[in-house]
Amino acid sequence: MKNVQKKDAAKSENGTMVKPKSSAAEGLRELFVDELKDIIYAERALLKALPKMANNSSSIKLKKAIEKHVTVTEKQVERLKEIFDILGESDRGKKCDAMEGLIKEGDSILEETEPGPVRDAAIISASQKIEHYEIASYGTLVAFAKTLGEDKVATLLEETLNEEKDADVTLTKAAYNDINFDAVEEN
Repeated sequence: MKNVQKKDAAKSENGTMVKPKSSAAEGLRELFVDELKDIIYAERALLKALPKMANNSSSIKLKKAIEKHVTVTEKQVERLKEIFDILGESDRGKKCDAMEGLIKEGDSILEETEPGPVRDAAIISASQKIEHYEIASYGTLVAFAKTLGEDKVATLLEETLNEEKDADVTLTKAAYNDINFDAVEEN
């Protein structure tokens, strides 16, 4: 009965079932650990990308906000390592296609804008897309941790979720207080 339900649930509108990999998660805990491996990879990739964004910013305020986020992200990676220890799992990441794509988009935004307020607005745009991805990821991870009864892990993940939300607010304030209006005047 259980296999029949799985097959029915996996069918798409056209009746084609996606065949899972041999390493596919079967339970919520496996999925949870898999998603943690995805986000630690994403955070490590972001640590490599953030300095480039900061160096291409002409706004001192934006540059400082990005540099501050580097420090916050380093703490988030350490927190994720602690979570893997609590769970008794390896902290070896798994390639995060979403973050790879967001970083690539950020690079192309830099190439497509002249230095100055317009580029700064583009950096904020790229950064907020990343923050929104992280907010969605950490929100899901918190829910999984709570469902699995991993209360300490849930608390640590909520701390990171709140930091990501704060970063998004900081970027929004930078955009609406100066940068977007300066970019309009560039025209």
